[in-house]
Amino acid sequence: MLPIRHIATAALVIVTGVATCPVAWAELDAAGQREVAALLDFVGHSHCTFIRNGKSYGAAEAESHLVDKLRYLERTNKLNSAEDFIEQAGSRSSLTGKPYLVDCDGSERTSAEWLTQELQQLRQVQP
Repeated sequence: MLPIRHIATAALVIVTGVATCPVAWAELDAAGQREVAALLDFVGHSHCTFIRNGKSYGAAEAESHLVDKLRYLERTNKLNSAEDFIEQAGSRSSLTGKPYLVDCDGSERTSAEWLTQELQQLRQVQP
């Protein structure tokens, strides 16, 4: 079962068309905010397994971890685009430097590739 926070966030996205996230957007413009929130929602609702430093995590745990990294990047003014979010938060461990992996239905690839593909798809359907 999804935590109430995820359900509420998804409902706001659907109802208002504007993605919200429980963090302050330091450097992102409105489009960047929507893209990052959509990527977090994509991660949080995925059926894939996320592999961080050799350990597997579910979608909700992966989303929570990325939100924590997002908050740090915003506090330190290191985030200017969705690409920055992918590169600095969603690609590799800040501690070990090991790339994050995603296993979807037995097919494993880097999270950077997976998130970048989703970002490209988001941009194709946005006006």
